[in-house]
Amino acid sequence: MHSELVTKYQRQVLIFTDLDGTLLDHYSYEHQAAQACMDRLMSHGIPIIPNTSKTLAELRVLRERLGLNGPFIVENGAAVYMPRNFLPEKPRGAVWQDGFWVKTFSSKRHYWLGLISKVTPEFGHLFEAFSSMSTDRIMEVTGLEEEDAVLSSQRLFGEPLLWKGNEEEMDTFIAHIKRLGATPLKGGRFLHICGDNNKGVALSWLLKEYQRQHKTVTVSSIALGDGKNDIAMLEIADTAVRIASPVNEPPEVERSSKLYTSKGYGPVGWAEVLDQLIPESVFTNTKTKE
Repeated sequence: MHSELVTKYQRQVLIFTDLDGTLLDHYSYEHQAAQACMDRLMSHGIPIIPNTSKTLAELRVLRERLGLNGPFIVENGAAVYMPRNFLPEKPRGAVWQDGFWVKTFSSKRHYWLGLISKVTPEFGHLFEAFSSMSTDRIMEVTGLEEEDAVLSSQRLFGEPLLWKGNEEEMDTFIAHIKRLGATPLKGGRFLHICGDNNKGVALSWLLKEYQRQHKTVTVSSIALGDGKNDIAMLEIADTAVRIASPVNEPPEVERSSKLYTSKGYGPVGWAEVLDQLIPESVFTNTKTKE
């Protein structure tokens, strides 16, 4: 693997990462295997930006547990949340709410629930909607502890469906609900019913806004993910990293340059690749004037 020259003053790398199955272990949701790498990157001013299907409620807790204090993207690109001090100016198109600058790309959850209700008579036997699940059921299908399961249920935008049918039936359902205006995304565990937003659209907006406010800095991006709902960001980022999964094949992306696939699963693979892409020598061997 090559390593890019990254300095605090001339160039800035932004790291966009999926969480479940990528920075967090698929089964245990632990991240400790990546902690040393995370600490090293953040100590050199490289933001680690979650780009996830998780909710705002979940991210409020997870950011603290992970030691992150920068922006984050929720619900498959539905909205970007940015702390006030991350950029010098107000981001274009963002509004101040919930203690963050927020840029939204999706209709609210109730809209998608209404859409799902229209297809339930024909397809309802083939899926289980997240909104209909009890906390115990969410714990059962996700492996989350009770507190985390409650947070995951507090969705603001799209609606996850646990699919019970086969692939052919899923394809028929997707085609049908697309005609109604949805853009379904296949995640690691769920089929997400949402609008024409994805992790790539949100990543692109944040990158452009960062570059607009840092005109003298060369900005580049690294995206890491393990699922089909990560494809859009993997295709847009300057460097794409597919994290090996114990349950899924690496997502297929339409690029061949600056594309890497980890050998290790989850956080082990996350640290494995980033330690090679951005080794400590990049910083220790670089002399830069302020």
